[in-house]
Amino acid sequence: MKRHATAIWNGALGDGKGTVTTQSGALDAHGYSFKSRFEDESGRSGTNPEELLAAAHAGCFAMQLSHFLAENGTPADELKARAVVSVEQAGGGFEVKSSAITLEGKVPGIDDAKFQELATKAKEGCPISKALGAIQVSLDAKLV
Repeated sequence: MKRHATAIWNGALGDGKGTVTTQSGALDAHGYSFKSRFEDESGRSGTNPEELLAAAHAGCFAMQLSHFLAENGTPADELKARAVVSVEQAGGGFEVKSSAITLEGKVPGIDDAKFQELATKAKEGCPISKALGAIQVSLDAKLV
């Protein structure tokens, strides 16, 4: 299985702009820029690679955990996963330093200890977490 996305960039870093298009069409020539990546904390001026990485991580983790919960005989009613990817200046440039996952799970019939065990297993086992092995990945999971 292979998935793809295409980025097109025009101009210099500071005043240029680009678009991102995904295979599925979920993003179709969606805009991004220096401002959307490094200056606009509201996230309203366009997407950026770190936001897309956070979406991929949250989605992958939630799917992996849903599988483990179903295998346990306690399928989730809802898993709300959020990943926050941190980018910091380092060595004259920028580096992705961490991805922090927070989770609220509605899972009937499971105790907190088992929920925590399976959530940790999902954090360590989802393919995106594995791909992010060079950075810190944390998890804060709660039953609601």
